[in-house]
Amino acid sequence: MTDITTLGELLIDLTQSGTDENGNGKFTAFPGGAPANVAVAAARLGANTGFIGKVGNDAFGRSLAETLSKEGVNTDGLFVCDEVPTTMAIVSVDATGEREFSFYRNPGADTQLTAAEAVQALSGERPKILHVGSLSMTTSPAKEACQVTVSQARNKGVLISYDPNYRAALWDSEEHAIEMMKMLLPLADILKVSDEEMPMLTGTEDLEEGSRILAEYGPHLVMVTLGADGVFVRYGDFTEKVAGFKVKVADTNGAGDTFAGAMLAQISRRDGLLDDLSADELRSFVTYANKAASLTCSRHGAIPAMPHKEELD
Repeated sequence: MTDITTLGELLIDLTQSGTDENGNGKFTAFPGGAPANVAVAAARLGANTGFIGKVGNDAFGRSLAETLSKEGVNTDGLFVCDEVPTTMAIVSVDATGEREFSFYRNPGADTQLTAAEAVQALSGERPKILHVGSLSMTTSPAKEACQVTVSQARNKGVLISYDPNYRAALWDSEEHAIEMMKMLLPLADILKVSDEEMPMLTGTEDLEEGSRILAEYGPHLVMVTLGADGVFVRYGDFTEKVAGFKVKVADTNGAGDTFAGAMLAQISRRDGLLDDLSADELRSFVTYANKAASLTCSRHGAIPAMPHKEELD
């Protein structure tokens, strides 16, 4: 049985990896896309994972498909688009490792996934957990593919994990982004947001209040990532800030996805999944995921930087 299936974007992260003698940026083509990153992160940590999405019929698309296969991610749900090229994100990195994104995605192949394709991909053996992000909600037909698949999976008893991943360059306005990001909240069992996204969705920067508002939409487990400061977690009435790990940051790209993949990998191994998590168990899970994310930050790229199980054990 598949532990975790992720749905959404698989793309090229053209990431700044230095500068030349004239100060011009040097860029490396890394495989990326948040849901694909989560699938790889979880697979490297021992989970059985699959991916649903779409790439172009081009060299980048073939390279991305090969990357997932090499990482042990099932690609039966990966479709190829002949009309539209593989999506590309340009990732500029400043001196602290923080990122700035621009996209070649108007359209990009990831946006062309249809509801029929996504439902077909999930029609066989259902996973324990389906993980999605909000970037599928920016454009049709991927928007409908995401909504229909999440709804059908939830009705079949699949646990839904959701990351409302905000990228300003992909929305026509912040107001529209918030509206679309909120749309999947009532369907989520597990929610991961950043400290930038929580205030957008709740109107408050207070972690206790913000996580409470998010939990009222329906998620049983709410996690707010705080960068180097760790993660604030809410499970029912239990709340706690779990410290992160200090590392020399090379590139923060993929850190949140590594955290999500590490959490889902651990949850997928539990009998009952989210049922009756103790405070000690939850702290242990978040600490493990924080460690995984910190290792990703210490290296360049998203997928190439993600740790293997042996590094954490």
